[in-house]
Amino acid sequence: MADSGELVTRAYETIVGRLALGHETRTQPLAQFVRDPRTPVVYDANFVADVRARTRDEIESVLAAADSMYRELEHRQFLWDPEMPMEFEARLHLDGYGTTTELILVLEGPLAARGPEVELRPVESDADWRVMYELCRLDHEEEVEKGFHDAWDLGVTRQIVDAKRVKSPDVRYYLARADGMDCAFFSAWPGENGVGQIEDLFTRADFRGRGIGTALITACVDDARARGAGPILIGARPTDTPKHMYAALGFRPLCVQRNYVKADLLTQ
Repeated sequence: MADSGELVTRAYETIVGRLALGHETRTQPLAQFVRDPRTPVVYDANFVADVRARTRDEIESVLAAADSMYRELEHRQFLWDPEMPMEFEARLHLDGYGTTTELILVLEGPLAARGPEVELRPVESDADWRVMYELCRLDHEEEVEKGFHDAWDLGVTRQIVDAKRVKSPDVRYYLARADGMDCAFFSAWPGENGVGQIEDLFTRADFRGRGIGTALITACVDDARARGAGPILIGARPTDTPKHMYAALGFRPLCVQRNYVKADLLTQ
């Protein structure tokens, strides 16, 4: 088992690294800026990470750089990590940034269960990505029903899927098929430091309870480990139920991913 402090550090590297894949990254002494003009509404394609600004002048310089880098966008997003100075985090609170959190769990040994045999295929063709769009749209509509966010128009879903596609094939998406229908998807990334990540699990409501999600988790753990990962990360909303499923499969809570977001800037 890896040292806890070291594992947390590598986990944040993996989380940021996966989000940055496929997008332009500009690394400056006090922060890392990730942007993608092709997907301007996607927060996770346009963000600032690894902030190390502590003094007033340093903080002002990072905020000014973000305003310049993302001047045409309606949002600013900063990803927290344990080394973000408290002074910078406090400034975000002063400036009215809201906070979102995600529970990060880690699997260091084998899965407790592997699920049934399910027909799976990697997402590769244009037709596969059209299926991904359709399933993502269902996912977004369900999130609205659960109160996770306001309704998104079709263009937002399209940009989110496009932001996923530019990470391929480093991030490998899989589709599950049952009863002649593509009904679920998930993804695997081995990471760049030996810590992998599996992410974005969704199963159509009418196919749940059949072990399809577990089978996808198994396939993606196997994929990430076959490509060099040891420990595997998975994220879950703290207020949603999948975290219990992941814990039952052998994932343990490791850390919390915290994002600071300020939106609707162009309308203020």
